[in-house]
Amino acid sequence: MVAPEVPGAGEAAEERGTRRSAGIVGLAVMASRLFGLGRELVFPAMFGAGKVLDAYYAAFQIPNLFRDLFAEGSLSTAFTALFTRTWDREGDAPAWRLANLTLSAMVFVIGLVCVAAIAGSPLIVEVTNFGFHTVPGKFELAVRLTRVLFPFILFVSLAAAVMGMLNARFIFGVPASASTVFNIVSVVTGVAFAFAFDPTARATWPHPVFTERSVYGVCVGVLLGGLAQLGMQLPSLFRLGFRFEWRLDLGDPRLRELWALMWPSVIAGAAVQVNVLVNGMFASEINGGRSWLNCAFRLMQFPIGLFGVSLATVTLPAVARRFARDDLGAFGRTVKSSLRLTLFLSVPAAVGLAVLARPVIALIYQHGHFTAHDTRETALALQAYSLGLAGYAAIKVITPCFYALNQPRTPLRISLLAIAVNLALNILNATVFGLGHAGLALATSCVAVVNFAQLWVALSRQVDFGGRVEWLGFIVRVGLASCACGAVAWGLWRLGERATSGAAWHALALFASIGAAVVVYGGVAYALRIGETAEAAGLIGRRLRRGRARRR
Repeated sequence: MVAPEVPGAGEAAEERGTRRSAGIVGLAVMASRLFGLGRELVFPAMFGAGKVLDAYYAAFQIPNLFRDLFAEGSLSTAFTALFTRTWDREGDAPAWRLANLTLSAMVFVIGLVCVAAIAGSPLIVEVTNFGFHTVPGKFELAVRLTRVLFPFILFVSLAAAVMGMLNARFIFGVPASASTVFNIVSVVTGVAFAFAFDPTARATWPHPVFTERSVYGVCVGVLLGGLAQLGMQLPSLFRLGFRFEWRLDLGDPRLRELWALMWPSVIAGAAVQVNVLVNGMFASEINGGRSWLNCAFRLMQFPIGLFGVSLATVTLPAVARRFARDDLGAFGRTVKSSLRLTLFLSVPAAVGLAVLARPVIALIYQHGHFTAHDTRETALALQAYSLGLAGYAAIKVITPCFYALNQPRTPLRISLLAIAVNLALNILNATVFGLGHAGLALATSCVAVVNFAQLWVALSRQVDFGGRVEWLGFIVRVGLASCACGAVAWGLWRLGERATSGAAWHALALFASIGAAVVVYGGVAYALRIGETAEAAGLIGRRLRRGRARRR
C-alpha cells in the first residue's frame, strides 16, 4: 500500500524556486513599468491631453487590444500550458515542432489581419471612437495613426510566443525584461523621429512645440520598440536548441488542440482590456477623456504588472506541471501561495494610489502641456480604478489556473457576463448618473472585483486552496494593515504639503510619505501575524546575518 503524498522537501524547494522566480520577474516588471511611466511622461508632456494625444491613444489601443486578446493574453497563456505539457510528456522534439507550427501560423494569420485592419481602419475607428467627429480632424488623424501602428501586433505577438517558450523552460528574467527594451527603444526613437518629422519642433527648440506631424514619429518609435522586444529574446531561445522551420499547416492536430484551448480565453483572458476599450468608446465624446483614462490606467498597470503578472508568469508553468503529474494537492498549495502574496501586496498599493492620486499624478505627468486641470481629472479616474486593483491583479493569477486544468470555458463564461455588466454600467453612468470619465473607470473596477469573486468560487470547486474562514481572516488583517498604511500616507503628505513649497520639496515629501506608509504596513502586518510579513522579515534577517558573516 502506497502512503499518501505529503508536502516534502522537493515541493518546498519548488515553492521557494517559484517565489524566487516571481521576484526576478517582479524586478523586471518593475523596471518595465518604470520605463513605461517614463514613456507616458514624455508623450503627454509633448502633446497635452486633447486631440493629438487622444488620437494616438485610440490608435495604439486598438492593436494593443488585439495583442492582449491573441498574444500576451490567450495565445501566450494557452501556448505556455500546452508547450509545458508537451515537453514534460513527450520531450523536446515534439515541443519544438509545436513551436514552429505556432509561429508559422501566427505570421500567416496575423499578417492577413493586419492587411484587413489597415484597409478597414475608418470602420474600426468609427466603431470604437464615434465621439471623435465632434473635434475637426480628430477622427481622420486617428484613422491614419491606426494604419501606421497596426503592424505592431505582429511583432509583439511573436514576442509573446517566444516568451511563452522561455517561461515554459523556467527562463523568466529575459522575457520579462523585453518590455523594458520596448519602452526604452520606443521613447528614444519616437522622440528622435518626432523631431525629424516636425520642422516646427526643431525650430522652437529648446521649448519645442509639437504639431500633428510629430506623432507619426512617435508611432514609428513604437514599431521599432515592438521589433526590439522580439529580437532581444531570440538569443535565449536559440541557446535552448530552437531552430525555426516554416511549417504552415493550419489543420495540424496540435494547432487544433491549441486553438481549442485558446479560443475561450480570447475574451476571458483580456476582459479588463475589453472593458477599457468600451470605456474608451464612451470617453471619445469627452475631449481629453481618453488621455485621462489612459494615464490613470498606466499607473494602475504598475502594481498589476509587478504583483499580478509577475506571479502569474511563474505560477502557470508550475501548476501546469503539477496537473500533468496529477498532483492537485500541490496545485492548490501553489495557487494559495500566489494569491495570498498577490493580495498582500496589491491591497495596500490600491489604498496608497487612492489617497495619493493627485500628488503622484502631478509629479509624473504635470509637465509641458499637461495642465493642473488634467491632473485633477486623471486623479479622479485613478481613484476609481484603484478600487478594482486587487481584483485586476488576482485575476491575472487565477485565470491561467483554468487553462492548466484544461477548463478554459469557465473564465470565458464569467468574462462574457462581466463585459455585458460593464457595458450596462457605462450606459447608466453616461446617460443617468452623469459621472463622466470617472464613472467609466468605476464601472471597470466593480466588474473586476465581481469577476475575480466568480473565478474564485469556480476554482474552489476544482482545487482546494484554503477554506473561507481562513481566507476571510487573512483579507480582514490585510485590510486593517492597509488602512493604517493609507492613513499614514495621507496624513504625512498633507503635513509635508503644508510645510514645504516648490516641486522638489513636494516630491521629497511624497516619497517620505510613501516610505513611512510601507514601514507602517509591514509593522502592522507583522503584529497581525500575516505570514508573508514574517517570511519577508526572516529573509531580510538571513541576508543581514550572511552579510555580517562575510565581513568577518
